[in-house]
Amino acid sequence: MASTLSSRSSSSFSSWTPNQNKLFERALALYDKDTPDRWQNVAEAVGGKSIEEVKSHYEALIEDLKHIESGFRSLTNIVQA
Repeated sequence: MASTLSSRSSSSFSSWTPNQNKLFERALALYDKDTPDRWQNVAEAVGGKSIEEVKSHYEALIEDLKHIESGFRSLTNIVQA
């Protein structure tokens, strides 16, 4: 998942470090879709990112996953990017 996130950092408002991606992944696991103030909690867990940046990063991740699942984009291409 980290490879996926880091490969698409240009789609967010700012670049994401590998550590921020790791924190983002952990926060998504901790704060699920039913968590009140989910995006605020995720942004605070990542640090240095706004709620809008976190949402954008998540939306880009979902798009990447949809492309992978549809066969449009292979996981090999993402890892090599």
